[in-house]
Amino acid sequence: MAPFGRMMTAMVTPMAPDGAIDYDGAARLAAYLVDDMRNEGLVVNGTTGEAPTTTDEEKSRLLRVILDAVGDRAKVVAGIGTNVTAHTIQLARQARDAGAHGLLVVTPYYSKPPQDALAAHFTAVADSTDLPVIIYDIPGRAGVPVKTETLVNLAEHPKIIGVKDAKEDIGATSRVLAATDLVYYSGTDMLNLPLLSVGAVGLISVVGHVVGDRLAEMIKALEEGRNAEARRIHRELLPVYDGLFRNQGAVMVKAAMDLLGLPGGTVRQPLLPASGAERRRLREDLLAGGVKLPG
Repeated sequence: MAPFGRMMTAMVTPMAPDGAIDYDGAARLAAYLVDDMRNEGLVVNGTTGEAPTTTDEEKSRLLRVILDAVGDRAKVVAGIGTNVTAHTIQLARQARDAGAHGLLVVTPYYSKPPQDALAAHFTAVADSTDLPVIIYDIPGRAGVPVKTETLVNLAEHPKIIGVKDAKEDIGATSRVLAATDLVYYSGTDMLNLPLLSVGAVGLISVVGHVVGDRLAEMIKALEEGRNAEARRIHRELLPVYDGLFRNQGAVMVKAAMDLLGLPGGTVRQPLLPASGAERRRLREDLLAGGVKLPG
């Protein structure tokens, strides 16, 4: 019952050295993630895609490019969340017009709305199109959690179908899963296995850029009751989890893509590319996690 597949990656946005979006590279990377890394779905224009630094026009074009590249064999979910409700609705309709299969809506950041305002925001966005909505609950970035009672109430909306869970509170997650039909996707890679074990249907991963195939094996092992194998894969991937989060995910994934000879490129400020020392440590981490690097 995973509406967008069980293995999903929040995709980086490849960029040229001058910071322009590399649309051809984005199409190639999307194909790699689906065909080689076994992703059943991709999130485009999310935080890892550096959405705060891309224009609405760039978001629309990028989404259409990814849909053209892989939309016939993978679900493509558009990240549309901002901290302005009217702008989020505009992006929701833009994503609908581009052909997105669903919407990922992050908690409005910086403003720290109270719970009734959060509920009103998510409801307004869900009402604005006929696309299914996943709420992205990430208090570490947004400043506020979406509380259990708020999620239980929002679950009654026919278009709000799930949560990307980066709250890192498995007790709260369990309570929502027990009380609603919302589908949960792990949004914290280190907690992928624990969240799957309490009922998450899948992952919206960052490390899926480099080990999506092995995460797919972990999901399958757990689903088939091969718990020891699932734990083994989880433990083998710990160096990869560590390596891709020593700096921001977008920074380190793009460094990893470069090490693998795949499109990634630079990042836009306020981020900076990985340093030489970070790249050397990342190489060690990836190798320790079993990732095969060229050369």
